[in-house]
Amino acid sequence: MDPASQNQPIEATQTEGKTAEQTTIRIWPLLGLLPLMVLLRRLPQLVQDGPSAIWMSAAFGPALVALVILLWWLTLSRARWRERLFGFLGLIAMLVATVALMHPSMRGVGVIVMALPLGVAAFALSHLITRRMTSGNRTWTAVAIGSAVFLATTSLKSDGVWGNFSLGLDWRWSETVEDRLAAIEQSDKQEPAPLDVAMIQASIADVKWPGLRGANRDGVNRETKIERDWNAFKPKELWRIPIGPAWSSFTVAGDVLFTQEQRGEDEMVSCYDASTGSMLWTHRLASRFFEPLGGLGPRATPELSDGVIFAMGAEGFLLALNASTGEQIWKVNVRELAKCEIPMWGFSSSPAVHDGKVFVYASGKEDKGLLALDAKTGELRWGAACGPQSYASPQMLNVLGRDLLAILSDLGLHLYDPENGDVELLYEWKHDGYRSLQPQLVGENRVLVPTGLGTGTGLIEISETDGKLSGEEIWESKKLKPDFNDCVIHQDFIYGFDDSIFTCVSLADGSATWKKGRYGKGQVLLIEKSDALIVQCETGEIILLDATPESHKELGKLPGPSGKSWNHPVVVGNRLYTRSAEEAVCYELAIEDPTQGGLSSIVGKKESQSKVEN
Repeated sequence: MDPASQNQPIEATQTEGKTAEQTTIRIWPLLGLLPLMVLLRRLPQLVQDGPSAIWMSAAFGPALVALVILLWWLTLSRARWRERLFGFLGLIAMLVATVALMHPSMRGVGVIVMALPLGVAAFALSHLITRRMTSGNRTWTAVAIGSAVFLATTSLKSDGVWGNFSLGLDWRWSETVEDRLAAIEQSDKQEPAPLDVAMIQASIADVKWPGLRGANRDGVNRETKIERDWNAFKPKELWRIPIGPAWSSFTVAGDVLFTQEQRGEDEMVSCYDASTGSMLWTHRLASRFFEPLGGLGPRATPELSDGVIFAMGAEGFLLALNASTGEQIWKVNVRELAKCEIPMWGFSSSPAVHDGKVFVYASGKEDKGLLALDAKTGELRWGAACGPQSYASPQMLNVLGRDLLAILSDLGLHLYDPENGDVELLYEWKHDGYRSLQPQLVGENRVLVPTGLGTGTGLIEISETDGKLSGEEIWESKKLKPDFNDCVIHQDFIYGFDDSIFTCVSLADGSATWKKGRYGKGQVLLIEKSDALIVQCETGEIILLDATPESHKELGKLPGPSGKSWNHPVVVGNRLYTRSAEEAVCYELAIEDPTQGGLSSIVGKKESQSKVEN
């Protein structure tokens, strides 16, 4: 060997028939791919009015880029073949091990949204740092760093995603709300006090808020006039209690509340004392639904009618319960009745009751999309075809003087004769995805059709000719894309969420008048007499807004319940009831009209609880 050659650097080359000790990695593709991964994750916030594909980029875009990076490593990296195979197979082996070791709640979405993109990105970034190392050391280091990031995700668990597709994460060993509730139940060894059936019967005779978003399912309180200055008239927190995971809201009658929740392996319908937050009775059903996007527990809100609570579970069990005691009257497995599977995000349709029938969306094929059951017996009265995908709830609309059953699906707006299920109108406005919102009647013949994820909202006008209904578009607008966050209408303006930013849109033409307030994927309630909006943020915080098209104006704030909240707030009398997947809170509001009074507390009443096992 030429002595001079001993002082020369080893060339970073690889030629046919010759093995080099070191090769130079072609890193310029990474300089484009890694920023692209970040860009796709942020794209929905950058492009507000884009198509639905842009919204899905946040969930799946980074994972797709990770796969492209692996393809780069195998084909264009210029590493030696044994390096490429070792790096690729090493990463895949560690990813498989990670999936096997990670918390069950992280499998699936957690792998796609977090583990795969982060692990592969760490593997790629390491090559920017170690590219001058010898080949073996360089690849070992990259695989080790990528594997460490993979394995780090095994220390986490998820309760689903937030509205922006980011995972709701906690340490794997941390206590959950279910753990806390189980500990409370285990420590409470006292015999429950006798159930005060007479008190509950008196309450359910005075139905204030019968189900999802009130009597008209429009999210409007038309009775209470509250003091809008929350600095001078600060709402008083009456009680705060832990509650099982669910996206249910409250049903309110007199001085009792009804909701749904998950506790361990049981879905529960619960009745609470509205004055104290004490549990009065629960009905348990062996059923547990978890989905990596939507999380754990029931999705629907119970409906109260004629002393009976109707509740739809996430796995499709429809219950009719005695509202005074929680005892089961009947139970129907909607999956068996409609010959269908559990929808991707669970059965989310809150029951609607009208003229002795209970209506639920079932997602079955042919004439089993929408079902009407006898309210007293649970027997099927009729079934009708509906869109194949909906997470909305049926409701009654009085259109042109006729009571019609309405529901939104991916096909558009459906109107039925509630007596026999005959289709009165299918206004086609197809949406590439789900609809989980409620239509709203404007006047006697106009219907607002809210939709999210790139499609937007539309206003249609319904007319009748020779007994047949038809619909005509008034306007369509992408200035209001509420996803699963219902909106409200007040004095010719619409208030709601355009993605995660609160906005005001003109009812006349769909144009935006203002857009401000990053409240996540929250919910809104209109206090009509006060020209005020109560917004429950996705984080649980409560915001009081001025319901005016002139500008976005916050009037007050409350901490609200802890944890993620997609639940609808409720105001009845002088009380605000709000909940999340972890807590329920009741606030006493100052009201302007003293003749309204508040809901009276029941003095000296003992906490009672009756558990009905099924």
